[in-house]
Amino acid sequence: MSILSTEQVSHSYNDKWLFTDLHFALQKGDRVALVGINGTGKSTLLKILAEIVIPNKGKVVKEKGLRIGYLPQEPDFSDLKTINDFIFSADNEQQQLIKEYEQLIENEDVTSKKFLDITEKLTALNAWEYENNIKTILSRFQINNFEQHIESLSGGQKKRLALAKLLIDEPDIYILDEPTNHLDIETIEWLEKLLTSGSKTVLLVSHDRYFLDNICTEIRELDKGQVYLYKGNYAYFLEKKAEREANEILAADKARNLWRKELEWMRRQPQARGTKAKARIESFYDLEEKSKGPKKKDQVELSMQVSRQGNKILELEDAGFSVPNKKILSPFTYTFKKADRIGLAGKNGSGKTTFLNLITGGISPTEGTVSVGETTKYGYYKQEGLSFKTDERVLDIVKNVADYIEMKNGEVITASQLLTKFLFPPEKQFGFVNKLSGGEKKRLQLMRVLMANPNFLILDEPSNDLDIDTLNVLEEFLENYPGVLVLVSHDRYLIDKLTEQLFIFPGNGEIVIYNGNYADYKLEQELLNKKPEKKIEKPKAQEKKAKLSFKEQKEFEGLENEIAELEETVNSLTEELSNTSDHVELQKIAEKIEKTKTTLDEKTERWMELAELI
Repeated sequence: MSILSTEQVSHSYNDKWLFTDLHFALQKGDRVALVGINGTGKSTLLKILAEIVIPNKGKVVKEKGLRIGYLPQEPDFSDLKTINDFIFSADNEQQQLIKEYEQLIENEDVTSKKFLDITEKLTALNAWEYENNIKTILSRFQINNFEQHIESLSGGQKKRLALAKLLIDEPDIYILDEPTNHLDIETIEWLEKLLTSGSKTVLLVSHDRYFLDNICTEIRELDKGQVYLYKGNYAYFLEKKAEREANEILAADKARNLWRKELEWMRRQPQARGTKAKARIESFYDLEEKSKGPKKKDQVELSMQVSRQGNKILELEDAGFSVPNKKILSPFTYTFKKADRIGLAGKNGSGKTTFLNLITGGISPTEGTVSVGETTKYGYYKQEGLSFKTDERVLDIVKNVADYIEMKNGEVITASQLLTKFLFPPEKQFGFVNKLSGGEKKRLQLMRVLMANPNFLILDEPSNDLDIDTLNVLEEFLENYPGVLVLVSHDRYLIDKLTEQLFIFPGNGEIVIYNGNYADYKLEQELLNKKPEKKIEKPKAQEKKAKLSFKEQKEFEGLENEIAELEETVNSLTEELSNTSDHVELQKIAEKIEKTKTTLDEKTERWMELAELI
């Protein structure tokens, strides 16, 4: 039985019908991936089901009392000032008690009675486990300062905050639009476990194929206003979709051929008087509709030339990078070889960006050497996107690089012809760049990188904002790419498919070389971390916790937040350090890091003293 469904829903956007009389239903325990090319109406359908958007026709029917949690691509925090205001819902008694408890801990003037009252209420509502769950989720998303103003957060931080709140609320249905954007691999894997525990009902849109396979039990494709259901993983969906489209194209081609013959009869036919003639005319119009069926779909064409590569490509000899009192990258030696395919893995702030700047000449090593071969030609796709002026046209962006481009087969084409191959029709080419969608800007950026015919290609998070169809074409191109490939991505599928070696950044300045892809590395780590279980019988006297004084209890609980905030400050300063080239500023940041680390050590030592008393 459906707990959420649409009844003959129709909706249009900019005078174009996205879907008409659409039926879409979810049953309890369903975990569904909604896929489809950009512009088909996936996000609109999610908003309709979440009752954010009212459809032009039809309605949404849901089970009485059903709670829906919706994560948009760009969360809206209007009328909310701080993280505290957003996380703790006014209509949730447990959350409000936890909020009050957290505020009391921070208040030095609180009375013992007030503190005792709040703890008794939390115990009565069985809210201690809930409080621990909230803290676990927030710390996983690196949210520690509840008083921070939401307007000061980056786009990625806002997305993580919205996702954290949704997970804390534990709705009956999780409706998620691109939930893995701005998450690191470890957090994505944690999210997978959370969403697949229990019998959660999940509907999501995502470009992350491993995430889709690990979460979803079925895939539904929204295509030309119709929903097609596939019971199986993403690879199965691609296979069956290709079969369906091939059959539809074949049927439409046959209908077109027959329609041409019938068209001749219609032109010769006088006004029909007989029943047979009328039936044939009606059949003609049915045939005409079928002949308008799908033709072979336009697809991005990637067949760029690759510049010749000499024997010497890139050599790092004990190359490292430091700032005063801080080592960002320890000395590292590696000689790049032809057709190297390397993935970079590590958390944000672990040194990946510094490494990329080092090998591309953005910064110079403070020790050792970086030697680039004479024929090495970089192509660097950066995740921050295109840099352009508001009055620049799409065609100008390409012509700024070259007017003519050589393709893989030796053919030389114009900038306009290349744009057409990347699905930018003439009306888009002469339009302004700032009018393009996020996905179109990323596609344009990718084209600009590839048209320079690089033989050393660096891709930093290429899967963000690229639709799955373009990603599939990019993967096929990269599988046959003869140059050196360096890939940074949270998309595990992409790393596994395209890389044969990993540079691991543990976060201590070191770079560890691992021969294999991410799946191999993950399996090896799990085996190393797996220890034989031992059953330890603890004396009852040990199980009973010693009591801290009221003041010590407040101090102990406050230290947990302080330590988390200090660790976040160190990470932020370290990331800021790697993105700064001004020596005066580097010195200032390095001093801040040392001062913060000293405070962190003192707080940690005090926390351990109190922990021993428990």
